[in-house]
This record gives sequence, C-alpha cells and structure tokens, in this order.
Amino acid sequence: MTDDSPIRGFGPETFGALNAETYDDEHAPATQQGVDFLARLARGGSVLEFAIGTGRIALPLAERGLAVAGVEASAEMIAKLRAKPGGETIPVTLGDMSEVAPEGAFDVVVLVFNTLFNLTSQDAQVRCFANAARKLTDEGAFVIEAFVPDIGLFNQPDRVRARGISMRSLFIEAALHDPVGQVIRYQRMVFLEGGQFRLIPLPMRYAWPAELDLMARLAGLELAERWADWDGSPFTAASRSHISVYRRVAASSPKGLPRA
Repeated sequence: MTDDSPIRGFGPETFGALNAETYDDEHAPATQQGVDFLARLARGGSVLEFAIGTGRIALPLAERGLAVAGVEASAEMIAKLRAKPGGETIPVTLGDMSEVAPEGAFDVVVLVFNTLFNLTSQDAQVRCFANAARKLTDEGAFVIEAFVPDIGLFNQPDRVRARGISMRSLFIEAALHDPVGQVIRYQRMVFLEGGQFRLIPLPMRYAWPAELDLMARLAGLELAERWADWDGSPFTAASRSHISVYRRVAASSPKGLPRA
C-alpha cells in the first residue's frame, strides 16, 4: 500500500479509526432516491461499494435483494457494519479501495459521499478508477457522488472558521489549501463540556468533473450520465455536486444513455 497522504501518519484506514464510533450519529442515512437510483442501475444484480463504511448505502441495497459486497480500509468501520441487522452477511474486503477488491465482476461499482477525494493524490485516484473498471461486468456502471469544487472558498491558503457553537460544545475547523496539488488539509477541533477535546484530521484531494472524466478514460471508461443529484435533476454550471455514471467505452452509446 502506497502512502500518498499529505498528513504524516494518516493512511486509508485512519478516517475510520478516528470516526467509526460517532459516524452514524453525525451523518444522515442514505437517501431513498440514492438507493432507488443504484438499485435501478443494478437491475437486480450485484453491487460493489468502495469505502462501504458502516453500511449506509450497502444495507438498504441488500434489503432490496441485491448481491452486495464492499471494500473498506477501516476495521473499526467494518465492525460497526457487522453489528447492524444484515451487516454480518455482506462480504467486505479489508484494504485500500485503490488497490484491493473481492473476486468476481459486478453490475455496479459505487463510491459515494465525496470519498474518492479521501485518496489524497491524483495517482491514487487514477488507481481507484482502474480498480473499479477491472471489477465491472461488460455492461456495468461505475457511479461516483462528489462535490464540485468551489474556487471561491480557496481564495486564501489557510482559514479557520467555527462550524458549530452551543452552550456545551464548540466545533472549529482549520484548513490549509495547496492549489497546486489540489489538496486541502483539514483539522477539526471539537471542545466538549467537561474538558473533553478531539482532533479530527482529514486531508482531501478535490478534482473537477472534467478531471474525473479523464481518469475514467485512462481506465477504459467514459461518462454515460451526469446528474446534479440522485433525483435525476440536470447537472448545470450552478450545480454544487454531481452523480456521475461511467461505463466501458465499447458499451457506451455515443448519444448518451437514458436516465437510470
């Protein structure tokens, strides 16, 4: 496993080790629209989720009768998944999603919630696309959910801002921005009543949709659909996020595909 992280000691498994205990409390469950979208693409077949985490996407898909497997770098996150009803039946490969995957081919490979950007070098993100392409059936789809970078937020190399304030807690976020590497190094500081304190580092390498499309091309894939959200709303210059669906070049229609 290659350490591409800009924060010393932060590897693919670190996010889960730091966040597994509170992850489900701090993040909303999967949206019904997201689950519906992915289930339609899979057409009753199989789904491989990179960074499966605690199962916020995988468990609802498995409840639909789909064959779901996952890749996850954090043993702590896998333990949280295993503790949930149905979580013990989902096969999960422990390791870096840019390098490892279970045996077999899948109708859908999915990577949601900006998690591609947790791979903090362009090389690692390119490897992730290649890894996904290797696991697709001939007609399969690689689906990515990610934010669209807002250059207005990056007009300074560093910033500190309050993210949450209450009578019993304070949440402060500091960030350093490297515009050349397209890397933001976050350090989130949580102060709780009674003197409790947590540091939650998170490096991210952002990429614009056009760069992701090029990564797909390098992996033998091409963009088949792009939407602003799971509800199928059109992607425009004003969109702050995107759902992108990639397919093998030979399998993609030059005129685009119908909505999933």
